Amino acid sequence: FFETQPAHAANIITGFGRIEGRTVGFVANQPMVLAGVLDINSSKKAARFVRFCDAFEIPIVTFVDVPGFLPGTAQEHNGIIKHGAKLLFAYAEATVPKITVITRKAYGGAYDVMASKHLRGDLNYAWPTAEIAVMGAKGAVEIIFRGKTPEEIAERTAEYEARFANPFVAASKGFIDEVIQPHSTRRRIALGLRKLRGKALENPWKKHDNIPL
Repeated sequence: FFETQPAHAANIITGFGRIEGRTVGFVANQPMVLAGVLDINSSKKAARFVRFCDAFEIPIVTFVDVPGFLPGTAQEHNGIIKHGAKLLFAYAEATVPKITVITRKAYGGAYDVMASKHLRGDLNYAWPTAEIAVMGAKGAVEIIFRGKTPEEIAERTAEYEARFANPFVAASKGFIDEVIQPHSTRRRIALGLRKLRGKALENPWKKHDNIPL
């Protein structure tokens, strides 16, 4: 694995590797740095990498473990919406094979921009540990049921987790192609890339796309 820009925006990892001898670009959230949230710098770093891979016909594999976008006035004033949209744009416009593996958290808008089905992702897999939801169960319940007793909060949290915070609900709605075991991940990625080798996808004709700058 050859990592690019390892000292910059370490909350997201980008780099090149090989699957069955073929070059593949990898994008992955790094939960050990800022819990893996997306911020301005990580969004720009990943967007630039995705654009590079697409320009040179390099397939992209994305590993998702993201709790959301970094909150705070500093991020808002410096344009997190605009810079986050760059990553969304890069994935949506890319025509190379795109495979996504959700390992743990996939919350809110950050889930959407990380090569989700909504951005023309070709194959989206999830581990059994994946949680695909608007936000974490505890935070959601504390907002919705503010003022309830600790016992009621615990009960509602368990209910939320059972109903939303698992990959099977997302799979039933078509957002996930398959729930896979972690040990089979490399094999499933290789099989997916083999199937997508002849992928032909063209964007609607226009002089150029209007990337958010």
